[in-house]
Amino acid sequence: MTNITETDISAQLAKLGDLRAAIGQAIVGQEAVVEQLLIALIAGGHCLMEGVPGLGKTLLVRSLGEALELDFRRVQFTPDLMPSDILGTELLEEDHGTGKRHFRFQQGPIFTNLLLADELNRTPPKTQAALLEAMQERTVSYGGTTYTLPDPFFVLATQNPIEQAGTYPLPEAQLDRFLLHVRVDYPTEPEERAIIAQTTGSRTAKVPRVLGAEDVLVLRRWVRDVHLSEDLLDWITRIVRASRSGEGMPDAIRTYVRWGAGPRAGQSLVLAAKARALLQGRLAATRDDILALVAPVLRHRLILSFAAEAEGISPDEVVARLVGAVRGPGA
Repeated sequence: MTNITETDISAQLAKLGDLRAAIGQAIVGQEAVVEQLLIALIAGGHCLMEGVPGLGKTLLVRSLGEALELDFRRVQFTPDLMPSDILGTELLEEDHGTGKRHFRFQQGPIFTNLLLADELNRTPPKTQAALLEAMQERTVSYGGTTYTLPDPFFVLATQNPIEQAGTYPLPEAQLDRFLLHVRVDYPTEPEERAIIAQTTGSRTAKVPRVLGAEDVLVLRRWVRDVHLSEDLLDWITRIVRASRSGEGMPDAIRTYVRWGAGPRAGQSLVLAAKARALLQGRLAATRDDILALVAPVLRHRLILSFAAEAEGISPDEVVARLVGAVRGPGA
C-alpha cells in the first residue's frame, strides 16, 4: 500500500464501522450476513442472497443502499420481464427544428452503482443472461455500441430456496459470477422479538449516509494489497482443485460431487479472505479468513450428484468434508 499511512487506514476502517452501525439501525441481528455483504462490496464482487420470505433480505440491501452515497435501484424480476427492461432500449426521436429522426439509447435501471435484483430466479434465462456481461465486464452492449457502467458497480441478487413453482434456476455460468452465496437464516428469539417491536411501531429507522463511491473504490484497491502467504495460496488452490473429479478428489466427497469449482472460485476465495482481513483491521489474511468464507464461495459452484440429494447431503456439508480432507498449511 504505497503512500498510505496508518491514519488513512484507520479513517477508512472507521467508516466501515460506521457503515455497519448505520445498517444496524434498520436491521436487527444478521451480523454474519452483513459482514459477507460488506466483504463482497469491498472485494469488488457480486452477492447472491438466499432465504425464505420475510427475513429482511430486501430491507437489508435497501439499507445498505441508503448508507452508501451511491445510486441505488431495485428491479423486481418476474416471468414477463424482458432484457430491455433491465438494459435499456432505443427510442426514435424527432428533431422538431429539422424534422430529422434519430435513435437515442434510453439507459435501463442497470446503469447504477448498486442494483438489487429481487427474486432473480423468477425470470426466464433470456432475461437472466442480460446480466452476464454487466456482471463480468461492467459494460452493456446494445445496437452495436458498448456502454460502460458506473464505477463501482455491485449486483445484489435474492432468491427464495423453497418455492420452486414458476422459477428458473440460475445457470452455472451465471452462478459463477457471484463472489459469494450468502444464506440468510431465521433470527434468534430475542432478535425476532426486537424485529416485531421495531417494525410495528410508529417510528421508522433512518439510515444515515456514511460511505461514498470514492471510499468504496479506495477500499477495493487496498483489498488487493492485503498480504496472503504462499502456503495459504497453495492451500486455496488445492481445495479448489480437489473439488473436481479426478485423482485428486478426496474419497469423502467423490460420490457426492458431479462437477467441481473452476479457477474463478480460487480467485474469489483469495479476494474474499483479503477483504475480511481488511474489514477486521488486518493487512494480512489468515487461515481463519479462508475457513470463514470457503462455504459462501464454493456452495453455489458445486454441482452435487443424485447420491448427495438422495442422502440429504448439503453443499455446505460437502465443502466441510472437502476442507477437512485437504491438507492445510503446516499439516
